[in-house]
Amino acid sequence: MITVLLLILSVVAGVFLGKHFGKKEKLAKNLLILSAGFLITICLNEVFPEVYNAEVGSSLGIFVIGGVLLQMILEALTKGFEHGHFHHHNEHNILPVALMLGLFIHAFIEGIPLANEEHEFSPYLLGIVFHNLPISFILGAFLFNRKEGSKGSSYPSLLIVALFALASPMGMLLGNYFNPDLQPYFLAVVGGIFLHISSVIIFESNKNHNIDWVKIGLVILGVSLALIMHLFHSHSHVGHHH
Repeated sequence: MITVLLLILSVVAGVFLGKHFGKKEKLAKNLLILSAGFLITICLNEVFPEVYNAEVGSSLGIFVIGGVLLQMILEALTKGFEHGHFHHHNEHNILPVALMLGLFIHAFIEGIPLANEEHEFSPYLLGIVFHNLPISFILGAFLFNRKEGSKGSSYPSLLIVALFALASPMGMLLGNYFNPDLQPYFLAVVGGIFLHISSVIIFESNKNHNIDWVKIGLVILGVSLALIMHLFHSHSHVGHHH
């Protein structure tokens, strides 16, 4: 229950911030970079060790690559929304339906491995929450700051937000019906998605390839937060492991 609340709240909070601070693109970018540092660390410290420790043979690398490819396909729908490419989204060149479908599938798949999490505040869950915030921020900015004074468009916007907020919890619910042995495969796919998104955000070329200290600082901050969580989590669960 706490998990579901956290997932929904992360989207609602992000959208709320996006609605009110959506004009500040710098803020959205910085949030994304911070979350990318966090995500890539969660990926390498939590997701991949769990994936590669699973007793299912060596085929899991294929599923990680599958996740990367899936994310590339989803980005054809979302036009890179997940990396903060929202200034290119004028009304004409992005269909809200395609955007929604892309974001929904993405969040839905991320939710599936949560079904078998024993711990309430797992680093994986916090990775999703951290990652939801900036995307929801951009979504809120995109949906609620499109046309000043047009009141007609707020109803679908709320529907879109609700769909996105419920996507991961729905994935989690569905995950309960899957054979737990499939868990590493879903986790591997999500690992690929995380890896792709975070690396694209981190490695998107700096202007003129100058060193962007703010960006480096934000990545380090995100990495540090994830490492602190990792240490805290492994400490508090040492007793739980066999």
